[in-house]
Amino acid sequence: MSSAPRIGLFGGSFDPPHVAHIALARTALEHLRLDELHWIPAGQPWQKARQLASGTHRAAMVQAAACGEPRFVLDRSELDRPGPSYTIDTVRALQAGRPEAEWFLVIGADQYLRLSSWRQWQELLLRVTLAVAGRDTAPPTLPPHDVSALPHRMERLPMAPVDASSTANRAHLAAGRPAAELAPTILTAEVARYIDRHGLYRSPPTPEPARS
Repeated sequence: MSSAPRIGLFGGSFDPPHVAHIALARTALEHLRLDELHWIPAGQPWQKARQLASGTHRAAMVQAAACGEPRFVLDRSELDRPGPSYTIDTVRALQAGRPEAEWFLVIGADQYLRLSSWRQWQELLLRVTLAVAGRDTAPPTLPPHDVSALPHRMERLPMAPVDASSTANRAHLAAGRPAAELAPTILTAEVARYIDRHGLYRSPPTPEPARS
């Protein structure tokens, strides 16, 4: 058996991170036998038109959500890199720093179906093993035609359904209701406290805090 470290990459806007994100991250840790799982908040996600909470806030919320699990790593690669956030750029940079590792890209079934719209996705298939989440009672997600035509490594992550939505969470908060009402079933208590303390997702938007 290879002794190379097994590293998972879990990207997203995490705006805010909620219990479904945590459930997927923990499933990836155990199912893929990962040594590390990097949570990678997007800097400027090119497929999202709406304004996100600041990178400082989203990184802090990921740190709060990931506390207590030493294999979870907050990775600021995309927040600190200027320009649009492309997964292939992140993977190249991280692999250059640790060429001995085995890399897994954790994505949802919906992302798998759209993979051929990603920047330089063909190279991505050569660099990582895809770890695709899907409901444990559903049949495996079939790859889109373009992706299935190319050889690639794919693991299925069986997930029980988790009723949590960042969109619904933001609507709840925009209505002036406290994040504490969403804990612990939708948000962790730590993330809810952070949102309420900083008044996130209210109108008008909360300004970004000063970086220390």
